[in-house]
Amino acid sequence: MSEPSGPTPPAERILSLDVLRGFALLGILVINVQLFSMPELTLLNPTIYGDLTGANYWAWLLSHVFFEGKFITLFTFLFGAGVVLFTRGDKAGRSARSLYTRRSAWLVVFGLGHAYLLWYGDILFSYGVCAFVVVALRDRSVRSLLVLGALLYAVPSAIEVLSGLRSGAAAIGDSWRPAASVLRAEVETYRGGWLAQMDHRVPSSFQRQTAGLLGYTAWRVSGAMLFGMALFKSGVLTNDRDPRVYSRLIAVGGAVGIGTVVAGVAYIQAADWSAGAALFWRQFNYWGALPLAAAYVGVIARYCRWRPTGIETRALSAVGRTAFSNYLFQTVLATSVFYGHGLGLFGSVSRVEALGVAVAIWATQIPLSVFWLRRFRYGPMEWLWRVLTYGRLQPLRTPGEGDGEG
Repeated sequence: MSEPSGPTPPAERILSLDVLRGFALLGILVINVQLFSMPELTLLNPTIYGDLTGANYWAWLLSHVFFEGKFITLFTFLFGAGVVLFTRGDKAGRSARSLYTRRSAWLVVFGLGHAYLLWYGDILFSYGVCAFVVVALRDRSVRSLLVLGALLYAVPSAIEVLSGLRSGAAAIGDSWRPAASVLRAEVETYRGGWLAQMDHRVPSSFQRQTAGLLGYTAWRVSGAMLFGMALFKSGVLTNDRDPRVYSRLIAVGGAVGIGTVVAGVAYIQAADWSAGAALFWRQFNYWGALPLAAAYVGVIARYCRWRPTGIETRALSAVGRTAFSNYLFQTVLATSVFYGHGLGLFGSVSRVEALGVAVAIWATQIPLSVFWLRRFRYGPMEWLWRVLTYGRLQPLRTPGEGDGEG
């Protein structure tokens, strides 16, 4: 997401951004695989479907504490950084703002296709819509971006807390404990063919892109994007700060983030997973995600300085440079495993088994990303997005052996 014409030479790329993006993309799958493999509302309330004892409980707990909300927040930070990076200066005589508007419009199109044709849990549509707004704020100071980001990010939390205080358990409705028939219907739908899956995928996607976007997602995503802009402008995401800054992010962000999320788990379990406590419980993870995502930034920054050419660093960088392609590839692979047009395992695997599928997808994506970038400048979707943005063909193959690594 750097300059418009021609590829960014590997030596000029910002290593930490690529590695962070790859790290975030892989981590997102740990949570998405639950939605790929189980009814949608299981992510809201894990007690409504599947075994939640023994190893499966620990699989849920570790996923909730360390992954849920954290990696998508980190990914959104990076998207915000990309807004600033892309719109710096003129793009070969064309307005950076107009090019970015076109780029965002195509992202919305990709998101619509992804949501309605493949998977309702798409994030591309929301990113594209929010990008139209946040790009106007790209020239604000770091302090201003942090304040505005916090205000926007707080809106969904305030709405949920006020709803809970006013209406109690009724505020969350049937979403917390849906009827068994509703869950069975979703399982049967996704074990069916591609057309049959539309019965759930279309209304769920539409709800997420309308009421869900206006009441929750747009605020959270826009706020996190502004945080990402601030972190980029301040040099945190680019690994330009003193190592002690990253050590403090790890220590403070990790302690506050993990402590907040674990406190939330203790709260909801003490309330016996009651609907009356549900909306308040969500706030623990919602706010704990921010400091823990910041701690992950610190971990990756320190790791990149320690092993800038290590095999793990280069592997994560390759995944990050092809994140758009890999995000859609995750959907294709996961739906082929769990949906009826593939192996049809939806609703029949445990949480531990679902995580095993996520690891298998990682094991496919990582070497494939490294292999691809040895021969090509961009991932296939990155290349297509660039072509559509600039309205002309772009070179795809690398000019020489090794140019694609990075």
